Amino acid sequence: MAFRLKSKSDYQEAYKASIENPENFWEEIASHYTWQKPWTKVFESDFEKPDVKWFLNAKLNITENCLDRHLKERGDKIALIWEPNNPKDAVKKYTYKQLHAEVCKFANVLKARGIKKGDRVCLYMPMIPELSFAVLACARIGAIHSVVFAGFSASSLADRINDASANTVITSDAMNRGAKKMDVKGIIDEALTKCTTVEHVIVVNHLNEKTNMQSGRDVWYHEAVAKVNENCPAESMDSEDMLFILYTSGSTGKPKGVVHTCGGYMVYAGYSFTNVFQCDENDIYWCTADIGWITGHTYIIYGPLLAGATTMMFEGIPTWPDAGRFWDVVDKHQVNIFYTAPTAIRSLMAKGLEFVEPYKLSSLKVLGTVGEPINVEAWEWYNEYIGKKNCPIVDTWWQTETGGIMITALAGISDLKASYAGQPMPGVQLALLDADGKEIEGDDVEGYLCIKHAWPSMIRTTYGDHERCKNVYFSNYNGYYFTGDGARREKDNMYRIIGRVDDVINVSGHRFGTAEIENAINEHDEVVESAVVGYPHDIKGQGIYAFVICNKEHSNDVETRKEILATVSEYIGKIAKPDKIQFVSGLPKTRSGKIMRRILRKVAEGDVSNLGDTTTLLDPSIVDELKEGVV
Repeated sequence: MAFRLKSKSDYQEAYKASIENPENFWEEIASHYTWQKPWTKVFESDFEKPDVKWFLNAKLNITENCLDRHLKERGDKIALIWEPNNPKDAVKKYTYKQLHAEVCKFANVLKARGIKKGDRVCLYMPMIPELSFAVLACARIGAIHSVVFAGFSASSLADRINDASANTVITSDAMNRGAKKMDVKGIIDEALTKCTTVEHVIVVNHLNEKTNMQSGRDVWYHEAVAKVNENCPAESMDSEDMLFILYTSGSTGKPKGVVHTCGGYMVYAGYSFTNVFQCDENDIYWCTADIGWITGHTYIIYGPLLAGATTMMFEGIPTWPDAGRFWDVVDKHQVNIFYTAPTAIRSLMAKGLEFVEPYKLSSLKVLGTVGEPINVEAWEWYNEYIGKKNCPIVDTWWQTETGGIMITALAGISDLKASYAGQPMPGVQLALLDADGKEIEGDDVEGYLCIKHAWPSMIRTTYGDHERCKNVYFSNYNGYYFTGDGARREKDNMYRIIGRVDDVINVSGHRFGTAEIENAINEHDEVVESAVVGYPHDIKGQGIYAFVICNKEHSNDVETRKEILATVSEYIGKIAKPDKIQFVSGLPKTRSGKIMRRILRKVAEGDVSNLGDTTTLLDPSIVDELKEGVV
């Protein structure tokens, strides 16, 4: 059975084999990689505990597979292209040999500070090459990297550093995002006033900004790297040793540290990248995500490098200096495979075709989307104006917790249907369940999307709180991993993702727990209580709608709105600011005190004609107030 699938029959054969004998299937896939010591057993799986292990007792280092094994045949091939924020600035390119050297040097900088296997290292950085070097350097020495998107506030950053008990932070002096400049090191300094475990701060001089450096703790990377060489043997890691922690929002206020381990994650990242995108040896592949999210981990760094591909990093934003930036970059670098978010596509659609028409886009042969379901209109625009009706669109569904793409088309192989994610990847056993936890059979059915068998890159735990992992993902339905999404299945095992069914809002592909945002809003002095729901948003997919109760001192709606938005920015980050805030005197609660979010969602959606039975509410008159006050 081939590692790379090249036809529908290849897919069908591989899928059948992966279901009938998962052990043999994944053993064959894993043999494609370099292992320092082979496994004694392919996997053990218990969804009750949960306790999942893959490639037991095997030894490896993922960076040997991303870098070292390519040096002989691909040493002079471009591994990484960096496109800067400002199109007038110089592009940077690194061959596999050069990337290997940069990673080893960064690893030696870490080792010189006593950072070792098992230590947690937090990265809060712009999208610059050193971010990729640092991620791989951590993996090289067995330190556990935890990348935090450099848009989160100092408070959110501190929460993540403290939860991971990180002893090291890697950052930069400053960063550009479009026309804006951010004081990245200043945010780090503010966060660290609330942290006690950090001993080392390594600062990349990106923009030559005046930067406060704390003696004994902070060091400039360019000064530290001048003192080390480029020889760093890879640390031997057990297959189940932690590779990284990545924080994601949940239905409770505290972010969850999703843990991925070395062996299984490696095998699935490489296999899924190769087959979903059908990346050829000379292709230029560009994923526009930030490395602060799982998409950047798996499909900017690990997946492409495992495949020996040329991967691109982009520092900027799609609308600066104008809304043609993506297409300018595609033509400039002759990008063949382009992977972005539906939010970006919708925002660029809204800007008009005048920003697309100047560009040829003739190099493109595969398009992809990630982060949320893509609506039909955006899919058709993407297909017609960007792909010229000549590029398959892989509409991928997956999660931070799954580690890699789970449902998708395979580029140029699978049948495509607008707004449908497609079929499960080989090895992914899906199930649709009803409210009672019974599996729904057949076609043209909808239910709760669950997974009923382990796969290599699945979440192992939530860092420091295994019980939370069990409660969130494995307790809703006995024997199943619950995704939190609803889905529809049609003939030929085609799946369409309907959306979240829990208290999580998907904003521009980024998940936020309603409790997390409510907690931030409630920090405002005048706020007594709040409730947050999602509602359909033309650009973001889902917007954030907040219902807020204020105290008697509240007098100015406009000012209070501004202050609430500033409070959310301070506690979480600007990306979590509510789109709409409705001030109310009360919330629709049952007599037991439970908020009826079903009613709030209907109000936020503007669908107030049928709110269902409201007689069980403690104060039914609240509903009329909600309807009249819609923002």
